[in-house]
Amino acid sequence: MLKPKFQKSTPFHQALKSRVQSHFKDNNLQQTGNSQLYTKAIILTLSFVAVYIHLLFFTPVWPIALLESIVLGGLAASIGFNVMHDGAHGSFSNQKWLNNLAGVSINFLGANVFMWKTKHNVVHHSYTNIEGVDDDMNARPFLRLCPAQKRYGMHKYQHLYFLLTYSLLYHYWVFVTDYKKYVTGKVGITPIQKMKTSDHLSFWAFKLVHAVLFIALPIYLLGFLPWLVGFLLFGFSTGIFLSVVFQMAHSVEETIFPINKGTQLEDDWATHQLRTTANFATNNKVLTWLVGGLNFQVEHHLFPKVSHIHYPAISKIIKDVCQEYQVPYLEHSRLRQAFASHYYHLKALGTA
Repeated sequence: MLKPKFQKSTPFHQALKSRVQSHFKDNNLQQTGNSQLYTKAIILTLSFVAVYIHLLFFTPVWPIALLESIVLGGLAASIGFNVMHDGAHGSFSNQKWLNNLAGVSINFLGANVFMWKTKHNVVHHSYTNIEGVDDDMNARPFLRLCPAQKRYGMHKYQHLYFLLTYSLLYHYWVFVTDYKKYVTGKVGITPIQKMKTSDHLSFWAFKLVHAVLFIALPIYLLGFLPWLVGFLLFGFSTGIFLSVVFQMAHSVEETIFPINKGTQLEDDWATHQLRTTANFATNNKVLTWLVGGLNFQVEHHLFPKVSHIHYPAISKIIKDVCQEYQVPYLEHSRLRQAFASHYYHLKALGTA
C-alpha cells in the first residue's frame, strides 16, 4: 500500500506558522517546557513511586489496595501524557538529554520509546485518521473506528463494550505490539528506523527491568493472586485512560477519515490536521493539567514540537487564523460532550 500525499502548503498554513512563531519571539519565550512542566513531572513521578512502594511494602487492606492500583494506572497514564509525550517530541526541554530522560519514562512503564516515536511522531502525526496508514486507528477486529474498515456483526454492539476493549490496550501494547514491531521492523506499513546496537540493548534491558518491577518483585512480596489482581487492574485503568483521551480527540462524529488511495489528498497537511482532530474541555484546568494539554489536540497536531504548557496561549492565535481563512476548528466545550460524540461515532459505525 502506498502512502498518500498532501497538497502543497497553503497561505493558511504559512499564516499559522508565522503568527505562532511571532508569539514566542515577541514574548521572548522558548517553545519547550519550563519550571511549571518540570515541577509537574516531579510531582507525578514521586506520586507514582509513593503509591507503588505503599502497595508493595506497606500493602493496605484489599479495598484500598484495589483503589491504589487504579490510582497507579491513572498516574502511569498521566506520566505518559505529561512527561514521556513531550520528551519524545523533543518539547520537554531545550536540552536533548532531558528530552531523552523524559521520553525513556515510558520504558520503565513497560513500553518502548523507540517504537513509540515511529508509531506516534512519524505515522500518526503525518497521516492522522487515514485507514491503513495511521496505526492508531487499528483496533481490529474488536472495534471499527473509521468507515473504511470492514464491519463485522459484533460491531453492532461496540458502543456497549468499547471500554472493555480499551482496558486491554496497555497489556497488549507492552506484551504484544512492541515485540511485533521489533520483529517485523514495521509499524503497520511504515518501516521503523534502523535500530543501533544501543537501541536493541535498551529494548531488552528495559523489558527486563519492567518484568522485575511489575511482575517478579510483586509476586515475591505479595503472592501470585494478589499480584495478578492488582496488575490487571493497574493495566486496565491505564489502558482506559490512555485510549479515551486519544479517541475523544480523533474518533468522533465531527472528524473526517480520508481513504488512502495512494494518491494525493484533497487537503494540505495543516488543513488535514484540523479536519481529523478535535479539542475537548479546554477550559477545564484540572483536566488540562492531568492529560498534559492533550485536550488541546488541535494545537498539538499543528505544532508537535511546542510543549503543551503553551497550548492555551497559542490556541487563541490558531482560532483567529482558522476563522480568517474559514477552516474548521473542531472542539467540544465539555468532557461529556466529547465522550458522547465518540460513543455515537462508534454506534453509527457499528450499524452502517
